[in-house]
Amino acid sequence: MNELKKGTTTIGLIAKDSVIMAAEQKSSIGYMVESKVAKKIYQLDDHIGLTIAGIVGDALSMIRLLKAQFKLYKLERGPISIKAAATLLSNIMHGSKYFPYINQFILAGYDSEPRIYSFDPLGGFDNRDKYYSTGSGSPFAYGVLEAGFKEDMLEEEAIALVIKAIKAAIERDSGSGGKNIEVAIVKKDGYKELSQDEVKRFL
Repeated sequence: MNELKKGTTTIGLIAKDSVIMAAEQKSSIGYMVESKVAKKIYQLDDHIGLTIAGIVGDALSMIRLLKAQFKLYKLERGPISIKAAATLLSNIMHGSKYFPYINQFILAGYDSEPRIYSFDPLGGFDNRDKYYSTGSGSPFAYGVLEAGFKEDMLEEEAIALVIKAIKAAIERDSGSGGKNIEVAIVKKDGYKELSQDEVKRFL
Protein backbone atom coordinates (compact mmCIF):
# COMPACT_ATOMS: atom_id res chain seq x y z
CA MET A 1 0.00 0.00 0.00
CA ASN A 2 2.91 2.39 0.59
CA GLU A 3 3.80 1.99 -3.11
CA LEU A 4 0.30 3.19 -4.04
CA LYS A 5 0.68 6.29 -1.87
CA LYS A 6 3.70 7.59 -3.81
CA GLY A 7 1.68 9.32 -6.51
CA THR A 8 -1.57 9.79 -8.45
CA THR A 9 -5.04 11.17 -7.80
CA THR A 10 -8.08 9.67 -9.50
CA ILE A 11 -11.77 10.24 -8.87
CA GLY A 12 -15.05 8.57 -9.81
CA LEU A 13 -18.39 10.25 -9.03
CA ILE A 14 -22.03 9.45 -9.75
CA ALA A 15 -24.11 12.35 -11.09
CA LYS A 16 -27.83 12.38 -11.91
CA ASP A 17 -27.64 10.60 -15.27
CA SER A 18 -23.95 9.84 -15.64
CA VAL A 19 -20.77 8.81 -13.92
CA ILE A 20 -17.72 11.08 -14.10
CA MET A 21 -14.07 9.99 -13.89
CA ALA A 22 -11.10 12.32 -13.52
CA ALA A 23 -7.34 12.03 -13.01
CA GLU A 24 -4.19 14.12 -13.08
CA GLN A 25 -1.39 13.02 -15.40
CA LYS A 26 1.89 12.96 -13.45
CA SER A 27 3.84 9.69 -13.53
CA SER A 28 6.89 9.30 -11.29
CA ILE A 29 9.74 6.88 -10.67
CA GLY A 30 10.98 7.58 -7.15
CA TYR A 31 11.72 11.31 -7.05
CA MET A 32 11.87 11.68 -10.83
CA VAL A 33 8.87 12.79 -12.91
CA GLU A 34 8.73 10.14 -15.63
CA SER A 35 5.86 11.75 -17.56
CA LYS A 36 3.64 14.82 -17.35
CA VAL A 37 1.02 13.34 -19.69
CA ALA A 38 0.48 9.83 -18.32
CA LYS A 39 -2.89 8.27 -19.14
CA LYS A 40 -4.86 7.14 -16.08
CA ILE A 41 -8.41 6.66 -17.43
CA TYR A 42 -9.15 3.85 -19.88
CA GLN A 43 -12.25 2.80 -21.81
CA LEU A 44 -12.93 -0.92 -21.31
CA ASP A 45 -16.20 -1.19 -23.26
CA ASP A 46 -18.83 1.07 -24.80
CA HIS A 47 -20.29 1.67 -21.32
CA ILE A 48 -17.40 1.08 -18.88
CA GLY A 49 -14.28 3.00 -17.88
CA LEU A 50 -11.48 2.38 -15.39
CA THR A 51 -9.15 4.69 -13.47
CA ILE A 52 -5.74 3.39 -12.43
CA ALA A 53 -3.37 4.12 -9.54
CA GLY A 54 -0.23 2.14 -8.77
CA ILE A 55 2.15 0.14 -10.93
CA VAL A 56 1.51 0.98 -14.59
CA GLY A 57 2.58 -2.41 -15.98
CA ASP A 58 0.17 -4.24 -13.69
CA ALA A 59 -2.64 -1.86 -14.62
CA LEU A 60 -2.09 -2.23 -18.37
CA SER A 61 -2.02 -6.01 -18.05
CA MET A 62 -5.36 -5.90 -16.23
CA ILE A 63 -6.85 -3.56 -18.84
CA ARG A 64 -5.89 -5.92 -21.67
CA LEU A 65 -7.36 -8.89 -19.81
CA LEU A 66 -10.64 -7.12 -18.99
CA LYS A 67 -11.13 -5.85 -22.55
CA ALA A 68 -10.70 -9.37 -23.90
CA GLN A 69 -13.08 -10.87 -21.33
CA PHE A 70 -15.73 -8.22 -21.96
CA LYS A 71 -15.58 -8.87 -25.73
CA LEU A 72 -16.03 -12.62 -25.18
CA TYR A 73 -18.92 -11.97 -22.80
CA LYS A 74 -20.58 -9.65 -25.34
CA LEU A 75 -20.36 -12.29 -28.08
CA GLU A 76 -22.10 -14.87 -25.90
CA ARG A 77 -24.57 -12.83 -23.83
CA GLY A 78 -24.53 -9.17 -24.82
CA PRO A 79 -23.00 -6.23 -22.95
CA ILE A 80 -21.73 -7.09 -19.48
CA SER A 81 -23.41 -5.42 -16.51
CA ILE A 82 -21.32 -3.14 -14.31
CA LYS A 83 -21.80 -5.44 -11.31
CA ALA A 84 -20.62 -8.47 -13.33
CA ALA A 85 -17.62 -6.47 -14.59
CA ALA A 86 -16.77 -5.50 -11.01
CA THR A 87 -17.09 -9.11 -9.84
CA LEU A 88 -14.80 -10.29 -12.63
CA LEU A 89 -12.17 -7.67 -11.75
CA SER A 90 -12.42 -8.61 -8.07
CA ASN A 91 -12.03 -12.33 -8.83
CA ILE A 92 -8.95 -11.75 -10.99
CA MET A 93 -7.30 -9.64 -8.29
CA HIS A 94 -8.22 -12.05 -5.50
CA GLY A 95 -6.90 -14.99 -7.50
CA SER A 96 -3.54 -13.23 -7.81
CA LYS A 97 -3.16 -12.27 -4.16
CA TYR A 98 0.18 -14.08 -3.73
CA PHE A 99 1.58 -12.05 -6.63
CA PRO A 100 -0.87 -9.16 -6.48
CA TYR A 101 -1.64 -6.43 -8.94
CA ILE A 102 -0.14 -3.40 -7.16
CA ASN A 103 -3.05 -1.15 -8.05
CA GLN A 104 -6.14 0.61 -6.88
CA PHE A 105 -8.89 0.82 -9.48
CA ILE A 106 -12.15 2.69 -9.84
CA LEU A 107 -14.53 0.92 -12.24
CA ALA A 108 -17.35 3.13 -13.49
CA GLY A 109 -20.09 2.61 -16.01
CA TYR A 110 -23.73 2.79 -17.03
CA ASP A 111 -26.15 -0.09 -17.58
CA SER A 112 -29.64 0.58 -16.25
CA GLU A 113 -28.17 3.47 -14.22
CA PRO A 114 -24.74 4.98 -13.43
CA ARG A 115 -22.64 2.75 -11.14
CA ILE A 116 -19.21 2.94 -9.53
CA TYR A 117 -16.90 0.50 -7.71
CA SER A 118 -13.63 1.10 -5.88
CA PHE A 119 -11.06 -1.72 -5.49
CA ASP A 120 -8.15 -2.43 -3.17
CA PRO A 121 -5.10 -4.39 -4.43
CA LEU A 122 -6.42 -7.76 -3.20
CA GLY A 123 -9.79 -7.53 -4.92
CA GLY A 124 -11.95 -6.10 -2.17
CA PHE A 125 -14.50 -3.72 -3.65
CA ASP A 126 -17.16 -1.30 -2.52
CA ASN A 127 -20.02 0.55 -4.22
CA ARG A 128 -21.93 2.03 -1.30
CA ASP A 129 -20.73 5.60 -1.86
CA LYS A 130 -21.48 7.98 -4.70
CA TYR A 131 -17.84 9.01 -5.12
CA TYR A 132 -14.36 7.55 -4.58
CA SER A 133 -10.79 8.76 -4.92
CA THR A 134 -7.54 6.77 -5.08
CA GLY A 135 -3.84 7.53 -4.86
CA SER A 136 -1.65 9.75 -2.72
CA GLY A 137 -3.71 12.87 -3.45
CA SER A 138 -7.00 11.28 -2.41
CA PRO A 139 -7.14 12.87 1.09
CA PHE A 140 -7.05 16.34 -0.51
CA ALA A 141 -9.56 15.35 -3.19
CA TYR A 142 -11.93 13.87 -0.60
CA GLY A 143 -11.97 17.17 1.31
CA VAL A 144 -13.32 18.96 -1.77
CA LEU A 145 -15.72 16.13 -2.65
CA GLU A 146 -17.16 15.97 0.87
CA ALA A 147 -17.79 19.72 0.87
CA GLY A 148 -19.23 19.96 -2.65
CA PHE A 149 -21.09 16.74 -3.40
CA LYS A 150 -24.88 16.60 -3.46
CA GLU A 151 -27.34 14.00 -4.70
CA ASP A 152 -28.47 14.13 -8.33
CA MET A 153 -25.85 16.62 -9.48
CA LEU A 154 -26.18 17.79 -13.06
CA GLU A 155 -23.38 16.64 -15.35
CA GLU A 156 -21.71 20.05 -15.62
CA GLU A 157 -21.82 20.53 -11.83
CA ALA A 158 -20.25 17.12 -11.30
CA ILE A 159 -17.48 17.77 -13.84
CA ALA A 160 -16.68 21.10 -12.20
CA LEU A 161 -16.50 19.41 -8.78
CA VAL A 162 -14.18 16.57 -9.80
CA ILE A 163 -11.86 18.99 -11.61
CA LYS A 164 -11.79 21.22 -8.53
CA ALA A 165 -10.94 18.17 -6.39
CA ILE A 166 -8.14 17.05 -8.74
CA LYS A 167 -6.77 20.60 -8.80
CA ALA A 168 -6.72 20.69 -4.98
CA ALA A 169 -4.73 17.44 -4.94
CA ILE A 170 -2.28 18.75 -7.54
CA GLU A 171 -1.67 21.87 -5.45
CA ARG A 172 -1.09 19.99 -2.16
CA ASP A 173 0.17 16.50 -3.05
CA SER A 174 3.74 16.22 -4.33
CA GLY A 175 2.89 12.96 -6.12
CA SER A 176 0.15 14.51 -8.24
CA GLY A 177 0.50 16.92 -11.13
CA GLY A 178 1.18 16.87 -14.85
CA LYS A 179 0.22 19.03 -17.78
CA ASN A 180 -3.49 18.32 -17.94
CA ILE A 181 -6.49 16.87 -16.13
CA GLU A 182 -8.22 13.90 -17.77
CA VAL A 183 -12.02 13.69 -17.60
CA ALA A 184 -14.28 10.93 -18.94
CA ILE A 185 -18.05 10.57 -18.78
CA VAL A 186 -20.17 7.45 -19.09
CA LYS A 187 -23.93 7.77 -19.57
CA LYS A 188 -26.78 6.01 -21.33
CA ASP A 189 -25.46 6.80 -24.80
CA GLY A 190 -21.92 5.62 -24.04
CA TYR A 191 -18.40 6.60 -23.03
CA LYS A 192 -16.80 9.95 -23.83
CA GLU A 193 -13.48 11.59 -22.96
CA LEU A 194 -13.41 15.38 -22.79
CA SER A 195 -10.89 17.27 -24.89
CA GLN A 196 -8.47 19.57 -23.06
CA ASP A 197 -10.33 22.58 -24.47
CA GLU A 198 -13.52 21.25 -22.87
CA VAL A 199 -11.74 20.63 -19.55
CA LYS A 200 -10.28 24.15 -19.56
CA ARG A 201 -13.80 25.62 -19.56
CA PHE A 202 -14.18 24.29 -16.02
CA LEU A 203 -10.82 25.46 -14.65
